[in-house]
Amino acid sequence: MRHVESLGLNIAYRSVGHGPPLVLLHGGMADSRVWAPQMESLADRWTVVAWDAPGCGASDDPPVSWRLPDYAECLTGVIEQVTDARPHVVGLSFGAGLAIELYRQQPRLPASLVLAGAYAGWAGSLPPDQVAQRRTSALRDAGRPSVEWAEEYLPGMFGTDPPDGVVDALRTVMCDTRPAGMVPMLEAFAAADLREVLPHIDVPTLLLYGERDARATRSVREGLYQRIPGADLWVLPRLGHVMNLEDPAMFNDALNRFLTKVGAAAEAR
Repeated sequence: MRHVESLGLNIAYRSVGHGPPLVLLHGGMADSRVWAPQMESLADRWTVVAWDAPGCGASDDPPVSWRLPDYAECLTGVIEQVTDARPHVVGLSFGAGLAIELYRQQPRLPASLVLAGAYAGWAGSLPPDQVAQRRTSALRDAGRPSVEWAEEYLPGMFGTDPPDGVVDALRTVMCDTRPAGMVPMLEAFAAADLREVLPHIDVPTLLLYGERDARATRSVREGLYQRIPGADLWVLPRLGHVMNLEDPAMFNDALNRFLTKVGAAAEAR
């Protein structure tokens, strides 16, 4: 782990490889460890950077009042310190919403966006009653031992029957979630409505979803696809929400194909 300071917080991150910068943003109830298969596979072509968002992993906890713009401002400070060129930004779930907010604040910063299992924030993608139900449930869980609620969430994260080692790895990460990080992140994403940002995204963008994603469902992905001009939408067969862990080879192949396409288009210009 390496560390930098941003917005007065000590932020932990992992960095491997050599080449153009590729920044990976994890989802809620997680930290940079969920990107282990990508960091191992992609380091031969990219400088891969995966942060622990404030309140997650080895990073300091944020103020409870933080909302998505605060996370994005903190992320900008990290990126500016640890990369030397415009990064390609890959976000999963909460991390994808954070990538959209990053673009809203700093449209010239990302070279491209890969939005996996993405929402336009919960308020921007889900009916109000569903947002309220998710928020209430997660706030209740924040007061329970993580070993209890993790078992309830795990089945809904996958589309098939992943290898035991994959489930165990995600369980370990989820059980390390702490309320001081979980609550502000939950409140930030529940309140976020990024729909007005989507039509203005003007960098190459890939929307990547698992076919059997029970959390970011078809209506969610169609909502983003219809609003982001020129975005690619790729649906990975059989996979669920944490597709990068469920089938790293399929996820990494999609990522490589998109980034190769982006590079070829840049060279043609």
